[in-house]
Amino acid sequence: MSASTAFAGKWASLPVTLTPWILDVIHSMGHTQMTPVQASTIPLFMKHKDVVVEAVTGSGKTLAFVIPILEKLIRREHKLAKNEIGALIISPTRELATQIHSIFSLFLSSQPSRHAASPSPDEASGSNVQLEPEYPSPLLMISSDSPPAEDLQRFLSTGADIVIGTPGRVEEFLLGKGKNVVSVKELEVLVLDEADRLLDLGFQAALSRILTHLPKQRRTGLFSATMTDADALSELVRVGLRNPARIVVKVQSKKLKGKTIAADGTTKVEREVIEERRIPANLQNYYMPCLASEKLVQLTRILRYEVQQQKSARFIVYFATCACVDYFYRVLSPLMPPNTTLFSLHGHLPPSARTRTLANFATSAALPSAPSVLLATDVAARGLDLPNVDVVIQFDPPADPKAFSHRCGRTARAGRSGTAWVLFVGREVDYVEFMSVRKIPMKERRPFNKDGSVRCGDDMDAEDPEVQTAMQTIREKLLTDRALSDKAVKAFVSFARAYSKHEASYIFRLKDLDMVGLAKSFGLLRLPRMPELKKLSRDGWQDADVDWNTFAYVDKAQETKRLAEAAAKATPTAEDIERRKAANAEKQKLNSAWSDKMKQREERDKRKEKKDRKKKWLKAQEAADTATPDQTGSKRGLEDVSGESGGEGDDWAELAREERLAKRVKKGHLSQSRFDAEFADL
Repeated sequence: MSASTAFAGKWASLPVTLTPWILDVIHSMGHTQMTPVQASTIPLFMKHKDVVVEAVTGSGKTLAFVIPILEKLIRREHKLAKNEIGALIISPTRELATQIHSIFSLFLSSQPSRHAASPSPDEASGSNVQLEPEYPSPLLMISSDSPPAEDLQRFLSTGADIVIGTPGRVEEFLLGKGKNVVSVKELEVLVLDEADRLLDLGFQAALSRILTHLPKQRRTGLFSATMTDADALSELVRVGLRNPARIVVKVQSKKLKGKTIAADGTTKVEREVIEERRIPANLQNYYMPCLASEKLVQLTRILRYEVQQQKSARFIVYFATCACVDYFYRVLSPLMPPNTTLFSLHGHLPPSARTRTLANFATSAALPSAPSVLLATDVAARGLDLPNVDVVIQFDPPADPKAFSHRCGRTARAGRSGTAWVLFVGREVDYVEFMSVRKIPMKERRPFNKDGSVRCGDDMDAEDPEVQTAMQTIREKLLTDRALSDKAVKAFVSFARAYSKHEASYIFRLKDLDMVGLAKSFGLLRLPRMPELKKLSRDGWQDADVDWNTFAYVDKAQETKRLAEAAAKATPTAEDIERRKAANAEKQKLNSAWSDKMKQREERDKRKEKKDRKKKWLKAQEAADTATPDQTGSKRGLEDVSGESGGEGDDWAELAREERLAKRVKKGHLSQSRFDAEFADL
């Protein structure tokens, strides 16, 4: 199915009538009309059809399964027992699971009173008296939020009918602590939200065990913004869908292409064509090519442009790694527009901190005069409905191309307009064509100058003077605490590792990246010791003037430890020297050249081959020695075989000697170094 508009009619136009109080909640949320994905999915899901739903981010997919689940459970003829579940929703992240739970809770907190007043005996005997139905309740299970035993206890005490959680926690709930307690025999609906992520290898084992445990007589829904045909069709059997309805809601926009030339030679009208997109129709998606050293400078200028010119107030900036988010969160403030509030969100934060950050960012009073900026990894890319996000900036393109549209989709949601930017360095611009094939178009924007003007073509290859100013500003911040310098190096190294593992590796090649320029953008005090920097030219780079012997940690415990290690290094004990030698030997072994490793492997193979031949020869000799007189010919034949290569008897004697000495080494009668010296040429 396709749709070119944001809405698809009023809720009353559904072929199935919704429960009145559910309809009231929908209207109270401001959804007076259905989106195309809701209009297409809800009737099918309520009519006992399995569905595979693909629609752009922000198109209303969550309500497309929340509403059918509530309607199915409300209309049950028999109430579920306290240990039975009626619906199971699995999501890849705790943040998305929490959001889905909050939507169910919003509906169920608005439901009519669960219990009607108790009727008198006379009233109870009357045929016209009806008790109000029991409505379902949700239970949220996410890792580290509570122990599995507590999940089970809450489930039994609340009588929850709807379970929402991440794969690992749901598996523990159904097949671990709750294996003999939780009943799934009455399960009516299974929903896999962000199904393409759940069907990845990371969740495959846990998901397979869960699906095997669930009853086959159920309705199943797969929902995602990036569920390709190959993804869906290859996984339908394993997920257990039966003759599913595939719903694809496409975004189409008109695009001018070509020109009509009039008879007099003048241009009259450009030809109009329909363009299909995998991003929201109201999203302006830009890319900016720049030098590696200018990435941070251009990030700050984009922010200033959006705040001052477009009056934007709420931003999300995506980085490649947790270490990058953690680092830039600590050093970006001096470069930001005035009164900017920064928030940090990444996977290494405790669950409580992640939840608190999302809540604080979503409820912050963001204004153009006081913008809110969330620095995040892809943990905030999928499914999250963060209200009123004006601009998304991808400082680093995602390693997984699928995440690109998910990131962009945090803005321009539910019919609102929004803007997305991505910074490209060098040959990364080829990614534009790569994404265009995937129906994610981008428009080029030239880098900004300091005064906000657009840079001309002749200046594209010249480094902006502001790079040195920004680098000095960051360095001054780093010099206040050695721990910040450590974080800078950690972020830089983690970025290099992530870059080397990019799925579009023919575009994102580490050897083509300006690592020295990138180090400037990070504001490093000195270049780290890493193989990627050994043979690179360091033109234009200068280490900061730092006395590393006195450069201290603000944290007293860290500084005490550093001083103790420095003292031990200055006057090492014999034990320290031996430990250091062992560590260096191990490091040298790990870092040895590939050719050296191959040579060592060849030598090992050669020695193994000789030993195998020796065993074969010894067996032949043994057979010859035990031969009877009438087998003289055979014996002579074996002797001929043993000597056919000439000089091998000497080899066997040498190998026998080696084995004898090896036994002496094992018993401690001979040193390993003496043994190695004796047989170094083998």
